[in-house]
Amino acid sequence: MLKVGLTGGIGAGKSEVSRLLVACGAVLIDADRIAREVVAPGTPGLAAVVEAFGEQVLARDGSLDRPKLGSIVFADAARLATLNSIVHPLVGARSRELEEAAAEDAVVVHDVPLLTENGLAPLYDLVILVDATPETQLDRLVRLRGMTEEDAHARMAAQATREQRREIADVVIDNDVPLEELERRVKEVWAELARRSRASRPDPQGRPAPQE
Repeated sequence: MLKVGLTGGIGAGKSEVSRLLVACGAVLIDADRIAREVVAPGTPGLAAVVEAFGEQVLARDGSLDRPKLGSIVFADAARLATLNSIVHPLVGARSRELEEAAAEDAVVVHDVPLLTENGLAPLYDLVILVDATPETQLDRLVRLRGMTEEDAHARMAAQATREQRREIADVVIDNDVPLEELERRVKEVWAELARRSRASRPDPQGRPAPQE
């Protein structure tokens, strides 16, 4: 099994890259999706969030009002740290369960937005960064997600800098390019991931596979 960390700033386009990697054959473990699951109605995670932030973060149907919670935590580093201390252990535990269920020869891609911020790079065999300029990120957040510029800037500022993400990346995928070029780059990266996965597999006698 090859364990890959996929990261990038908000609005950089990780979702598109993860979709392309899955099309190539990767097993995707999406931390954002798991983060939503662990605070679904009726979960201990949601109860802990409400205890920490109050019922103001609940929507009328009892689900988590994510925009409301976001407006609270992304403007306050201490409150963001509180939220992370609740959600991150739950996400980590569920991610490990999904990884253990994958095939021995799988390329498992963990889509982890806050990989840099939480010092998680050592958990993976290599880290892929989906990179875009801050201008591109801002445009996507405002134009495609409907955020205000103020909210978008606050969310970007709450994350690691572009330089900090590049420092921990083994592979960088530029996502300031047309889709066709992005698809070509992802296929190149997948070929390398598949090669590394094959090289790490032992033969039937338990010997490591020869390096290519």
